Amino acid sequence: MGFRFQRRIRLLPGVRINLSKSGVSTSIGGRGAWLTVGRRGTRATVGLPGTGLSYTTNSRSRAAPTSGTPTAPLADDRSAPGNARRGRWWLLALLLGLAYVLWRLLG
Repeated sequence: MGFRFQRRIRLLPGVRINLSKSGVSTSIGGRGAWLTVGRRGTRATVGLPGTGLSYTTNSRSRAAPTSGTPTAPLADDRSAPGNARRGRWWLLALLLGLAYVLWRLLG
């Protein structure tokens, strides 16, 4: 059985640094909405507080090739029709998270 390690450090209200044995990530948000950015990509979570209901979506980051052999450049997935809007969901989630943090700080 393996061991786990996880530590969350609160920097500001709504901003956390997450440390684990697999890496470091940053979370922005508050009760009901979180945006987490780390080595494995971006995760946005939205939920209804107190109900146990939530929705999470992931966006995996592209990993650089690990071998020393040259490879062809990756095709830009936004070039296909309809993919331009899919790649920008994280920006909306980030803006919503920042707006929430500001609302909690000023309100």
